[in-house]
Amino acid sequence: MDKTCIIYGSSTGTCQAIAAKIAGRLGLASSDVYDVADISADTVGAYRNLLLGTSTWGAGELQDDWYDGLEKLKGADLEGKTVALFGCGDCESYGDTFCAAIGEIYENLKGCGVRFVGQVPTDGYTYDDSAAVVDGQFVGLALDDVNEDDKTDARIDAWIAGIKDSL
Repeated sequence: MDKTCIIYGSSTGTCQAIAAKIAGRLGLASSDVYDVADISADTVGAYRNLLLGTSTWGAGELQDDWYDGLEKLKGADLEGKTVALFGCGDCESYGDTFCAAIGEIYENLKGCGVRFVGQVPTDGYTYDDSAAVVDGQFVGLALDDVNEDDKTDARIDAWIAGIKDSL
């Protein structure tokens, strides 16, 4: 596996906990896991693979720190980097914007020369609509760790198995 980091944005700690869980399963050191509020272009430049995670707020918005974080990412040289996305949402209360924030990261970075991996079929998910669905699949790992926490570990394991050879 090439040099890999996880960058997350978390307001309540859920996405941070998911990031730590993913890091543990990939064998990444805690020094390779970053809060998006603390990154710089130099941080991003040190890694070949970026696993980017965000929670979704309100009517499908990014976690607050990601607005500046996206500008920092777009200011870095992303050409040729591999990106995998993961996100947290609420499929019951916000089923019409479920995990939409990972779709916003995808849209912002798709023209930056990155290669996206880790798309997830929508089968088995309960939601009404999501900006994170492109060509019938989530652009990354979509999780509802509040209402469907019994599915979180299996979904993470399946996603990691699907991306590991690309990292």
